[in-house]
Amino acid sequence: MCGILAALGCIDVSQAKRARILELSRRLRHRGPDWSGISHHGNCFLAHQRLAIVDPTSGNQPLYNEDRTIVVTVNGEIYNHEELRKKLGSHKFRTRSDCEVIAHLYEAYGEDFVNMLDGMFSFVLVDTRDNSFIAARDAIGLQHCQSFRMGCCMV
Repeated sequence: MCGILAALGCIDVSQAKRARILELSRRLRHRGPDWSGISHHGNCFLAHQRLAIVDPTSGNQPLYNEDRTIVVTVNGEIYNHEELRKKLGSHKFRTRSDCEVIAHLYEAYGEDFVNMLDGMFSFVLVDTRDNSFIAARDAIGLQHCQSFRMGCCMV
């Protein structure tokens, strides 16, 4: 099981803040010992500790859409990712990761895409085009999604 961390709407985006986010993310290392990554966009940081199960060679996170304006960090597994990839035929995928579909689905369908996901997951997605984010998770067959404009918000 991966570990994800999001710091959103940060006032301080200094190197010291980045170092603090990395330090906090490392505390999740036991959940994902295979790889770690961090993404910084504006006033948002997304960090990931990866347990590589699907696409262990190229599925490192955070994951992006084609022009890297949508960034997502995910824990879980999307069971219907192959079917969803077919629906996204015009999109170009960098990896075979089941979770990469999330960024592309958001781009194609907006926040309603969450209802298309079949699996066990939690994720944070940042849309750098309008400085908004979505935090969502499945909750034993019941999906929950929150969408926000950036303000003074931490998830």
